[in-house]
Amino acid sequence: MRVRVPPWASQKWGYMKYFFDTEFLDDGKTIEAISIGIKAEDGRELYEEFDFNEERVYADEWLVKNVVPHLSSDTAQRKSKERIKLILIDFIGNDPNPEFWAWYASYDWVVLCQLFGPMINLPKSFPKYVKDLKFICDINNISSKDLPKIELGSHNALVDARWLNDSYKYVENILASFLMV
Repeated sequence: MRVRVPPWASQKWGYMKYFFDTEFLDDGKTIEAISIGIKAEDGRELYEEFDFNEERVYADEWLVKNVVPHLSSDTAQRKSKERIKLILIDFIGNDPNPEFWAWYASYDWVVLCQLFGPMINLPKSFPKYVKDLKFICDINNISSKDLPKIELGSHNALVDARWLNDSYKYVENILASFLMV
Protein backbone atom coordinates (compact mmCIF):
# COMPACT_ATOMS: atom_id res chain seq x y z
CA MET A 1 0.00 0.00 0.00
CA ARG A 2 1.38 3.39 -0.98
CA VAL A 3 0.88 6.34 1.33
CA ARG A 4 -0.26 9.48 -0.41
CA VAL A 5 1.46 12.69 0.55
CA PRO A 6 -1.14 15.29 1.51
CA PRO A 7 -1.55 17.81 -1.33
CA TRP A 8 -1.02 20.73 1.03
CA ALA A 9 2.48 19.51 1.90
CA SER A 10 3.85 19.80 -1.62
CA GLN A 11 1.84 22.98 -2.29
CA LYS A 12 3.11 24.69 0.84
CA TRP A 13 6.72 23.51 0.91
CA GLY A 14 7.31 21.44 -2.19
CA TYR A 15 8.58 18.54 -0.06
CA MET A 16 7.90 16.58 3.10
CA LYS A 17 10.45 16.43 5.91
CA TYR A 18 11.29 13.04 7.40
CA PHE A 19 13.13 13.17 10.73
CA PHE A 20 14.93 9.92 11.38
CA ASP A 21 17.36 8.19 13.65
CA THR A 22 19.02 4.80 13.62
CA GLU A 23 20.75 2.66 16.16
CA PHE A 24 23.63 0.58 14.86
CA LEU A 25 26.78 -1.34 15.68
CA ASP A 26 29.90 0.37 14.37
CA ASP A 27 33.02 -1.76 14.67
CA GLY A 28 35.24 0.55 12.61
CA LYS A 29 34.85 -1.59 9.50
CA THR A 30 31.11 -2.08 9.09
CA ILE A 31 27.90 -0.49 10.29
CA GLU A 32 25.26 -3.03 11.25
CA ALA A 33 21.72 -1.65 11.53
CA ILE A 34 19.80 -2.38 14.73
CA SER A 35 16.74 -0.10 14.46
CA ILE A 36 15.31 2.85 12.56
CA GLY A 37 12.72 5.41 13.60
CA ILE A 38 11.12 8.03 11.37
CA LYS A 39 8.78 10.88 12.22
CA ALA A 40 7.21 12.43 9.13
CA GLU A 41 6.26 16.09 9.07
CA ASP A 42 2.61 15.11 8.65
CA GLY A 43 2.67 13.17 11.94
CA ARG A 44 3.10 9.62 10.63
CA GLU A 45 5.67 7.46 12.39
CA LEU A 46 7.65 4.36 11.53
CA TYR A 47 9.72 2.16 13.83
CA GLU A 48 11.41 -1.06 12.80
CA GLU A 49 14.04 -3.33 14.26
CA PHE A 50 16.44 -5.18 12.01
CA ASP A 51 17.31 -8.83 12.20
CA PHE A 52 20.79 -8.17 13.60
CA ASN A 53 23.64 -10.34 14.83
CA GLU A 54 22.85 -10.61 18.55
CA GLU A 55 26.24 -12.02 19.46
CA ARG A 56 28.03 -8.98 18.04
CA VAL A 57 25.58 -6.47 19.49
CA TYR A 58 25.53 -8.05 22.96
CA ALA A 59 29.33 -8.06 22.98
CA ASP A 60 29.32 -4.24 22.74
CA GLU A 61 29.09 -2.82 26.26
CA TRP A 62 27.81 0.59 25.15
CA LEU A 63 25.00 -0.91 23.04
CA VAL A 64 24.00 -3.28 25.86
CA LYS A 65 23.75 -0.33 28.26
CA ASN A 66 22.15 2.27 25.97
CA VAL A 67 20.32 0.61 23.06
CA VAL A 68 19.39 -2.96 23.95
CA PRO A 69 17.06 -1.94 26.83
CA HIS A 70 14.87 -0.08 24.30
CA LEU A 71 14.53 -2.97 21.87
CA SER A 72 11.50 -5.22 21.74
CA SER A 73 11.90 -8.44 23.67
CA ASP A 74 9.98 -10.16 20.87
CA THR A 75 12.74 -11.04 18.42
CA ALA A 76 10.09 -12.31 15.98
CA GLN A 77 9.27 -8.64 15.31
CA ARG A 78 12.70 -8.05 13.78
CA LYS A 79 12.85 -7.84 10.01
CA SER A 80 15.37 -8.27 7.23
CA LYS A 81 16.91 -5.25 5.53
CA GLU A 82 14.99 -6.14 2.38
CA ARG A 83 11.66 -6.15 4.25
CA ILE A 84 12.43 -2.85 6.01
CA LYS A 85 13.45 -1.33 2.67
CA LEU A 86 9.99 -2.16 1.28
CA ILE A 87 8.28 -0.81 4.41
CA LEU A 88 10.31 2.42 4.08
CA ILE A 89 9.34 2.78 0.41
CA ASP A 90 5.68 2.36 1.36
CA PHE A 91 6.06 4.87 4.20
CA ILE A 92 7.56 7.53 1.91
CA GLY A 93 4.94 6.66 -0.68
CA ASN A 94 4.67 8.85 -3.74
CA ASP A 95 6.47 11.83 -2.21
CA PRO A 96 8.32 13.34 -5.18
CA ASN A 97 10.87 15.24 -3.06
CA PRO A 98 11.39 13.67 0.38
CA GLU A 99 13.73 15.65 2.60
CA PHE A 100 15.60 13.62 5.21
CA TRP A 101 16.86 15.16 8.46
CA ALA A 102 19.01 13.64 11.21
CA TRP A 103 21.25 14.71 14.12
CA TYR A 104 24.96 14.00 13.56
CA ALA A 105 23.55 12.60 10.36
CA SER A 106 26.40 10.86 8.54
CA TYR A 107 26.18 7.35 9.93
CA ASP A 108 22.37 7.41 10.11
CA TRP A 109 22.28 8.29 6.42
CA VAL A 110 24.63 5.43 5.59
CA VAL A 111 22.38 2.99 7.50
CA LEU A 112 19.30 4.22 5.61
CA CYS A 113 20.98 4.25 2.20
CA GLN A 114 22.54 0.81 2.64
CA LEU A 115 19.02 -0.62 2.60
CA PHE A 116 19.13 -0.01 -1.14
CA GLY A 117 22.69 -1.19 -1.78
CA PRO A 118 24.85 1.23 -3.80
CA MET A 119 23.75 4.86 -3.81
CA ILE A 120 22.71 4.60 -7.46
CA ASN A 121 19.98 2.18 -6.31
CA LEU A 122 18.23 4.77 -4.12
CA PRO A 123 14.68 5.49 -5.28
CA LYS A 124 14.78 8.21 -7.94
CA SER A 125 12.89 10.67 -5.72
CA PHE A 126 15.32 10.27 -2.80
CA PRO A 127 18.04 12.90 -2.45
CA LYS A 128 21.65 11.75 -2.48
CA TYR A 129 22.32 13.67 0.73
CA VAL A 130 20.87 14.19 4.19
CA LYS A 131 20.29 17.42 6.09
CA ASP A 132 21.90 17.64 9.52
CA LEU A 133 20.18 19.68 12.23
CA LYS A 134 23.35 19.61 14.35
CA PHE A 135 25.16 21.43 11.54
CA ILE A 136 22.35 24.02 11.28
CA CYS A 137 22.59 24.60 15.04
CA ASP A 138 26.36 24.96 14.91
CA ILE A 139 26.44 27.53 12.09
CA ASN A 140 23.71 29.55 13.83
CA ASN A 141 25.28 29.37 17.31
CA ILE A 142 22.32 27.47 18.75
CA SER A 143 23.43 25.30 21.64
CA SER A 144 22.06 21.78 21.89
CA LYS A 145 21.46 22.64 25.56
CA ASP A 146 18.75 25.06 24.38
CA LEU A 147 16.85 22.43 22.40
CA PRO A 148 13.84 20.61 23.81
CA LYS A 149 14.72 17.97 26.37
CA ILE A 150 14.54 14.44 25.08
CA GLU A 151 12.04 12.17 26.80
CA LEU A 152 13.28 9.12 28.61
CA GLY A 153 14.46 6.56 26.13
CA SER A 154 17.24 8.32 24.29
CA HIS A 155 18.85 5.79 21.95
CA ASN A 156 15.46 4.49 20.99
CA ALA A 157 15.37 5.39 17.29
CA LEU A 158 11.72 6.52 17.27
CA VAL A 159 12.03 8.56 20.48
CA ASP A 160 15.09 10.25 19.00
CA ALA A 161 13.29 10.91 15.69
CA ARG A 162 10.43 12.56 17.60
CA TRP A 163 12.95 14.68 19.50
CA LEU A 164 14.57 15.67 16.20
CA ASN A 165 11.19 16.77 14.84
CA ASP A 166 10.55 18.89 17.96
CA SER A 167 14.07 20.32 17.86
CA TYR A 168 13.71 21.22 14.19
CA LYS A 169 10.52 23.18 14.97
CA TYR A 170 12.32 24.96 17.81
CA VAL A 171 15.28 25.90 15.60
CA GLU A 172 12.94 26.92 12.77
CA ASN A 173 11.13 29.33 15.12
CA ILE A 174 14.41 30.85 16.33
CA LEU A 175 15.66 31.37 12.80
CA ALA A 176 12.29 32.75 11.64
CA SER A 177 12.34 35.32 14.46
CA PHE A 178 15.77 36.55 13.26
CA LEU A 179 14.44 36.95 9.73
CA MET A 180 11.41 38.92 10.90
CA VAL A 181 13.47 41.65 12.59
